[in-house]
Amino acid sequence: MVQFDPNRPDFAPYGFTCVRWSPSPMRRPDHHNEIELNLMLSGWVTYLLGGRKIRVEQGHLSAFWAAIPHQIIDFGGGADYFVATIPLSWFLQCRLPERLSQPLMRGEMLSDTDTARLSIDEALFSQWVKDLEGGKPETKDIVMLEIEARLRRLSVALPASTAVPKKRVQRLSLQDGGLNKVEQMACLVAQRYTEPLTVTEISQAVSLHPNYAMNLFKKAFGTTLIDYLTNHRVSHAQRLLATSEEKIVDIAFSSGFNSISRFNEAFRRACGCTPREYRMAHEQSGTDAV
Repeated sequence: MVQFDPNRPDFAPYGFTCVRWSPSPMRRPDHHNEIELNLMLSGWVTYLLGGRKIRVEQGHLSAFWAAIPHQIIDFGGGADYFVATIPLSWFLQCRLPERLSQPLMRGEMLSDTDTARLSIDEALFSQWVKDLEGGKPETKDIVMLEIEARLRRLSVALPASTAVPKKRVQRLSLQDGGLNKVEQMACLVAQRYTEPLTVTEISQAVSLHPNYAMNLFKKAFGTTLIDYLTNHRVSHAQRLLATSEEKIVDIAFSSGFNSISRFNEAFRRACGCTPREYRMAHEQSGTDAV
């Protein structure tokens, strides 16, 4: 079984994989541009995803976008699970329901907690491991279709609170490498959100006009490029508030904000509390179960 390698380069891709995983305490967060699926066969693991502790229990199938820094900080009960990684470009091209795709792109972890499906899911993941180890293109295509179907079933299983408001949906054109441009922008933000990035700089990096880049991004992710950048910075700040004793002003600047007032405003808007209140609540609340 595979364990996390703390020496792997930051943001190095895993690619399209499915493996049996053995948890170990991670000395640093992992960070890669794939959608990650975890199927917990036994025991439990606690992730720090962004700045929030999330406990994944036996029988749960969970999905999150791994560009958000994530770190296993605790596990027990003979934890044993499968991990599948799905390239973001493939995920976007599947046109999955917005109630699934948009929360994932915002950095949330989504879970199917129906433990009655465990034996079915275990058989699926076991087959995916064998098929991908075989290396045949035709079986890889089958695995992709089966993963898409499982993600659609996960979407159906989500509570109504994750649904997005009904609206006229603008479909992103695949012409001229549209999705590739969006993925490049998302990768750039995920890698450099602690730097003083601007929309102009991001759009120039992918050779697009800023207005067109912003519209393209909004169509793909359902959120603005600015909000997406801010969300990464707030998540980074949450993690530091939860795991360090750094001064709040230092956390603000190391997370990419250029002033403490902008940081406080963005943090309160995203979290509903001040950074100080968040730190105090985290110390008192312990682990959030999923």
